[in-house]
Amino acid sequence: MNKKGILLVNLGSPRSTSVNDVKEYLDEFLMDERVIDYRWIFRALLVQGIILKTRPAKSAEAYKTVWTDKGSPLIVITEQIQKKLQKVVDVPVEIGMRYAQPSIETGIQKLVDQGVTEIVLFPLYPQYAMSTTETVIEKAEEVRKKKFPGIKINYIQPFYNRDIYINCLAESIKEKLPENFDALQFSYHGVPERHIYKTDPTKTCNLNDCCSREDNPSHQFCYRHQCYKTTQLVIDKLNLPKEKTIVSFQSRLGKDKWIEPYTDETLETIGKKGIKNLAIVCPAFVSDCLETLEEISVEGKEQFMHGGGENFHYIPCLNDEDRWIEVVKTLCEEKLNDFYLV
Repeated sequence: MNKKGILLVNLGSPRSTSVNDVKEYLDEFLMDERVIDYRWIFRALLVQGIILKTRPAKSAEAYKTVWTDKGSPLIVITEQIQKKLQKVVDVPVEIGMRYAQPSIETGIQKLVDQGVTEIVLFPLYPQYAMSTTETVIEKAEEVRKKKFPGIKINYIQPFYNRDIYINCLAESIKEKLPENFDALQFSYHGVPERHIYKTDPTKTCNLNDCCSREDNPSHQFCYRHQCYKTTQLVIDKLNLPKEKTIVSFQSRLGKDKWIEPYTDETLETIGKKGIKNLAIVCPAFVSDCLETLEEISVEGKEQFMHGGGENFHYIPCLNDEDRWIEVVKTLCEEKLNDFYLV
């Protein structure tokens, strides 16, 4: 009799805020060929020869501003999701991180130790990208083939346009949205433009015009389109005028062309354009982390206020809200049921 289990996979975090731990984490993260997609030698020269010389100390200071008594916010929140989900499903639930600990291998091993032979793996990213969903699946398959060849894994696909997710996200935003706001900004994690083209097997993507089309073969692989689609569905659900919404992309690294517009540049200029009361949400993330709690809530606020803004309101991620746990449960159960159809 096959036994089923669930593995929730998130990005990961340094073990502590020490410079050495942050450096170790950034090394694994940035040396991933699906994050920085240069040839190995050039990636190593960039990451280990340049970035890791200075960035770990700066990042360690940033992590200190968001670290909790229990540890990394992203890890703590993912653990809370796991515990809440475990209470409402009748199969074992474990977590794994794409980078650092607990690793994907550790998560699978914990499930195997409980007799699990069929795993539903949930990459906790609403939209598809080479540096998120794809790298999680590739890593999990590498681990499975090497260490657990007898295990079957079903992967939950991006859910950026699923009604249950959109309803959940819209309700969460609505509850936290200030009464008086001039604009609601949707800030998504950025990716280099070349990633969009590299992940499109249909070769029909054109960043100049196809994202706004109703349908295009590339849409199931296009991170940019999926971000705009999530935004539009939430706007429709909340019945917001489009002119009161902004889409931007944050966290760019290096000098390559990343998808635009950039969040930091937007925050620095919109105050001068009459937007004094801003609410901002980050729907590329389901769990608050360094990129939301420090980059947006702290740095972003400073940029907005310095640019002439007056009131800045960050809307937290879904984190361990009960409504989000219900979405996770539903998506997992769909894939658990798929095992019966094989």
